[in-house]
Amino acid sequence: MLPRRIDLHHHYCSPEWFSYLTEHHEKSYPFPGNKRLSTWSAAAGVEAMDEGGVQTAVLSTTTPGVWFGNAADARRMARNMNDFGANIVREYKGRYGLFGCLPLPDVEASLLEIPYVMDTLKADGIGVLSSYGTKWLGDPSFGPVWSELNRRKAVVFSHATAPECCRTVMPGFDPTTIEFNTDTARTIINLIETGTAERYPDIRFIFSHAGGTIAALAGRYLGTQVARATLASEVPLNTKLGQLRRFYYDTAGSANAVNMQALKMIVPPSQIVLGTDFPWFTPATILAGLADAGLSPEELRGIDYENALRILPQYAQT
Repeated sequence: MLPRRIDLHHHYCSPEWFSYLTEHHEKSYPFPGNKRLSTWSAAAGVEAMDEGGVQTAVLSTTTPGVWFGNAADARRMARNMNDFGANIVREYKGRYGLFGCLPLPDVEASLLEIPYVMDTLKADGIGVLSSYGTKWLGDPSFGPVWSELNRRKAVVFSHATAPECCRTVMPGFDPTTIEFNTDTARTIINLIETGTAERYPDIRFIFSHAGGTIAALAGRYLGTQVARATLASEVPLNTKLGQLRRFYYDTAGSANAVNMQALKMIVPPSQIVLGTDFPWFTPATILAGLADAGLSPEELRGIDYENALRILPQYAQT
């Protein structure tokens, strides 16, 4: 019997979306991960999960999402990915869950897609990118989407992307190395500074890649809150540190002592969840990294499944 591990960062790809991605996105901004996506299959994901001891993986759409400037296409691709993902969940019962895709930054279309994702498909939550064009997640225009998801007490998984401003800052250099993690920290701070996070307290946000560079920015962003005594104590929720501690952070691309120990200095281990970033990484690779990250057996058990079950209790009986 497989260990009860729950992977909250596991990607999938419909044939239609991959074809659209290749046709429309590769011309202007080649995405280095496409070759890996071209060989993706649900069966291969299950095989990797079995090898790594993962019971359930929650599927999500990866960067660059479904928005390429055409609203009708974005709506069509979001629905395609949602239906495709829901079919996988049904076919591989108990092995897969789904974070549904929205056609953001089209707010009106997203508000129409939310009930389809959450009520019709019974998805586990919603997946979004860290930014859309020149808008980060705290942008006021996204308020109606957050209001509806807050009403539903939804889980929202945010995946990193490279924003328009910074895709060619270092020509010839893979933007996933620097820009993904930077944009994740940027959108976390944006959510807090705009008051969005405090305004919608019932959304359970999960951020990819251990929050990106948020730990490296702690001194500049948190100021005196990085004092050892403050970090070791309870802080009010309406502070920057308090808001950071209510978010969840996955282990994708961060399963090592540097990232995990730095993240643990800011947020309690209870806020760290397993994320593998399949198919770019395998569960076995991520779990081996976590085993070498200086985490206690209790902390590892929390990352494996306990922390995820607090926000996705439906998997307790899987």
